[in-house]
Amino acid sequence: MAALSPIMTVMIRAAEKAGRNLTRDFGEIENLQVSRKGPGDFVTAADKRAEEIIFEELKKSRPSYSFLMEESGEVKGEDLDHKWIVDPLDGTHNFMHGLPHWCVSIALEVKGRVEAAVVYDPIQEEVFRAERSTGAFTSRKRLRVSNRSDMESAIISFGSARSDFGEQKGYIKEIAMISAECPMVRRFGAAALDLAYLAAGRIDGFWERGLKPWDAAAGVLLVKEAGGFVTSIESEENPIYSKNLVAGNQEIYTKTRKILRDVAKNT
Repeated sequence: MAALSPIMTVMIRAAEKAGRNLTRDFGEIENLQVSRKGPGDFVTAADKRAEEIIFEELKKSRPSYSFLMEESGEVKGEDLDHKWIVDPLDGTHNFMHGLPHWCVSIALEVKGRVEAAVVYDPIQEEVFRAERSTGAFTSRKRLRVSNRSDMESAIISFGSARSDFGEQKGYIKEIAMISAECPMVRRFGAAALDLAYLAAGRIDGFWERGLKPWDAAAGVLLVKEAGGFVTSIESEENPIYSKNLVAGNQEIYTKTRKILRDVAKNT
């Protein structure tokens, strides 16, 4: 396998350094300080520390680049064309409850297009990475989406609204309609890791509403570079900024998106 590019080396180093810190805190989950950030949306001291580590590492390597981060928001640098999009801890609720399904997500956007992505799972010590037009990889192999085309044998994961009961009703309808064709519907609770699993062929489809750019940016590139499809559910808007997306291999993506759009029309 070819050597890592300089930018990928920087991204992986930042993700792994933050991941080591998060893993230590995960081992002491009962002692974490937790603050309420909004309805159904918590942030931990570990989350903030991880973001600071990533910011410092990336800033040290590329001091002029801008940032868009979950906790700190937008930080404009001298170079507005290059922007790091960072989720230091995707799957915060899983983390808080001691569930080992969460990750660090870092993407590099250049002039509005994501060019490089890293999703790091510290518990499994697994790095998912991609650069535009070069493919998606783990440390061991190239990633490919699955070739399953039958909804009945597919696994489709989803993310659900956290606190908006109106949106929850919509999700219930979507889940019911998709489950009628795909019995194996799952909710894992970490969008970036779900998209990485989709890129690796471990699951076959994914959809979620209410996403932020840092939830989706890295995962979207991973899926595309692994041969998958990902778009906004209802429009042709960039899925990273549309607040919703549907993804999958070609067959599962097409069938899932049609179901979701049909539900939206009849709701």
